[in-house]
Amino acid sequence: MTQERTKNEMARLAFEDGIATITLEMPGKANKIDEHFGATLLEGLEWAKAREGLTGIVIASAHKDFCVGADIDTLYRERDAARMFERVRQLGQLYRAIETCGVPVVAALTGSALGGGYELALACHHRVALDDPAVRIGLPEVTLGVLPGAGGTQRLPRLIGLQPALEIILQGKMLRAPKAKSSGLVDALAPSREAVLEAAKAFIRENPRHATQPWDKKSFRYPGPQPGSDMARQIFMAAAAMLRKKTAGAYRAPELALSAVQEGTPLLFDRALEVEARYFTQLAVGDQAKDMIRTIWYHRTAAEKHEGLPRTDDPKIHKVAILGAGMMGAGIAHISARAGFEVVLKDIDQGALDRGMKHIESELAKARHLSAEEKAAVLGRITPTLEAEPLEGTDLVIEAVIENLEIKHQVTRELEPLLAEGGIWASNTSAIPITDLAKASAHPDRFIGLHFFSPVEKMQLIEIVRGEKTSEETVARCLGYTKAISKLPIVVGDGYGFYTTRVFSAYILEGAQLVAEGFDPVLVEWAARSAGMVVPPLQVFDEVTLKLAVHAFEQGKRYGRLPDVPGVKLVERMVREFDRPGRAAGRGFYDYDDRGKRVGIWPGLRDLADASIPYEKTDLDELRDRLLGLQALEAARAVEAGIIERLRDAEVGAVFGVGFAPNRGGPLGYIDRVGPRRFVERMRDFAERFGPRYTPPKALVEMAERGETYFEPV
Repeated sequence: MTQERTKNEMARLAFEDGIATITLEMPGKANKIDEHFGATLLEGLEWAKAREGLTGIVIASAHKDFCVGADIDTLYRERDAARMFERVRQLGQLYRAIETCGVPVVAALTGSALGGGYELALACHHRVALDDPAVRIGLPEVTLGVLPGAGGTQRLPRLIGLQPALEIILQGKMLRAPKAKSSGLVDALAPSREAVLEAAKAFIRENPRHATQPWDKKSFRYPGPQPGSDMARQIFMAAAAMLRKKTAGAYRAPELALSAVQEGTPLLFDRALEVEARYFTQLAVGDQAKDMIRTIWYHRTAAEKHEGLPRTDDPKIHKVAILGAGMMGAGIAHISARAGFEVVLKDIDQGALDRGMKHIESELAKARHLSAEEKAAVLGRITPTLEAEPLEGTDLVIEAVIENLEIKHQVTRELEPLLAEGGIWASNTSAIPITDLAKASAHPDRFIGLHFFSPVEKMQLIEIVRGEKTSEETVARCLGYTKAISKLPIVVGDGYGFYTTRVFSAYILEGAQLVAEGFDPVLVEWAARSAGMVVPPLQVFDEVTLKLAVHAFEQGKRYGRLPDVPGVKLVERMVREFDRPGRAAGRGFYDYDDRGKRVGIWPGLRDLADASIPYEKTDLDELRDRLLGLQALEAARAVEAGIIERLRDAEVGAVFGVGFAPNRGGPLGYIDRVGPRRFVERMRDFAERFGPRYTPPKALVEMAERGETYFEPV
């Protein structure tokens, strides 16, 4: 066997029995496509081609994953379109050189292959992946505001067909390895890293002439409908309609990705790659990609790594108890048991316990990657109970009972003595200040807020709230717990509504306020969606229920956090006069069928507009500015009040917790992109016209006057 390394020491090169193996070993924990990647791979390719008797090439990785895609730092900083276009074209030409090198090239995917990493695999003639659900394969670029730029929009449709490729590209899908195999993204699976490499070499030995990609053959035809056919036109029309329905035109990346596929697939392959590169460049140097990358990549990664937060080597949490077996409590119990914790699920009603356990069983049934034994083990770790005794020795209690200060105090006094020595008491309250709740605790230093979001199994965020006396050790231990259950944490200061509830409440209440002012509810919903909001305000108001909101209004009044606006009265009337409490009851802002599916805005809603408010005709931009602006103001106030301790948490909390428009990067990033001075002027205008809730906070005004921004401009 011949063994060497590339000149920059970033790849191992081996040659044995006619097969060259290029094992990428770039600095750090993963292979990424940076300024060294192309030179390394090209040197490896040239070295392999120079071996006498070469019959094939295997491209592998020395790291856990195959390749994680583009170097985000370069992508984020680059604003020069010509330079970006040249970079992406060079990478495309390198991948083209791989697939036209004259011998079969096999990608040995011993770990995840995402974005540009999977595009490298697509440029190979065969793909073998590790048969492990932890291995992900896909093209997630649109989630960062760009599109696959190294051939993904052209090779994948030619490999698996137009429609299935569009589903993956436009949604930024990442598939587990078994699903990737059944979907055609990889050709074969192997049970171990060694088996993957052996299968790759075996393919070369058995297929020495398999050195031409299907799309480079004169006989090539797309799987399924051909570009230019009536069926293909229907696919593209349907994709455009579905995209519009889903994104309301607020996200450029999936729209341009669709254009790249539609325009590139009828062309000669090399010309199609150029079309893709131009669309990629247009997105990559634009504002939307920068804003999305800053939050969805940098801020999220920092939050996942707990950067700047207290740490502990041993959280000392083994047994977790959840008080309240509703959908929230059952969800927390489920994910805790899945993470390996011993779990007690307590309620005072047997029916609630039964429903909670049924929910857990239903969620486990959906986990196809878990074996029957693993599912049984999860259920075996959960003890449902009506009694207090099973809580004895609990390391962490998560209280998820009704939002009532007195009731929560009572529960704390009754059950806190059952905690293990040093045990932590956490409240899942969405609004009541932790300092107030901790007044019933004998150990306020071990009292904290752990605010989960519904549905627990799907929502990534958890808001950790420090009370006035919460210790750093308690925060560190809870961060250890959140890491174990794979949640994305933000740590915030105390105050009514903390952070996310303040932002969320401002959004949904302003939706109701706009209706009270006489704006068509359909227009209000469209304004939110076309601004980039994940869910429009009236729809999400129904989800959280109007009845709970009316209850929260009373608490808001107690803490001086409820604006005196007609929108509040509209919601109260809907609940008290018209018995429309929300989706769970089948009637709220929307009407619902027997299956809970929305069938349209309630016709009577338009009649609830406040006739005393002079209707002011306006444009869609102003409605968008109002819905986004109030949320951004709440974020700015939270920064000023010290509730937001790290600016990243404002963005992560809003985007991943309450669905603030990801295309804007977050509420503070939205202020930056508008321009703080211009934003302040706009909000002052709104304050004069619509009320003091739009008054910008002093700290933001001063920042604007100094010409500063929250984040470094790019």
